[in-house]
Amino acid sequence: MPAPNDPARQLLRHTVATVAYRGGKTLRGAPESFAAFTQTPPGRTPAQVLAHMGDLFDWALSMAKGEPAWTDSKPLTWDAEVARFFATLKKFDDYLASSEPLHSPAEGLFQGPIADALTHIGQLAMLRRLAGAKLKGENYFKAEIVTGRVGFEQSAPRREFD
Repeated sequence: MPAPNDPARQLLRHTVATVAYRGGKTLRGAPESFAAFTQTPPGRTPAQVLAHMGDLFDWALSMAKGEPAWTDSKPLTWDAEVARFFATLKKFDDYLASSEPLHSPAEGLFQGPIADALTHIGQLAMLRRLAGAKLKGENYFKAEIVTGRVGFEQSAPRREFD
């Protein structure tokens, strides 16, 4: 299986850092009421979406380790769920950075859990707008996204717009 310096594995790590950057932007500054926001007809609340995103990265790690397992987690409090999400990103990124073998194809990890999480970040951004807590757009090509930086704290946006 690929070594930690394998280009596919490095692209996965950069993509996980991108999830952290975009996820952080979407979650940062959300009003307390956002976690339980619902729309008509009711869909998942932001807290449920975020819990699902944490589940996606737990699943990604389990597949990378060769022990696939899925869990449907009940949402925690908003702050705890935000912390859990970034903790799951870190665990997955740490594994990708290690010399441990990757037991799932990098392409499958990307097209499954990682791409799904990116979709859900967009969903949360849209829900924020609907909840009256709009975010500024950003030129993400210019963003300072650093492989291995997968926590809540990220670089300030370089080019935002309304």
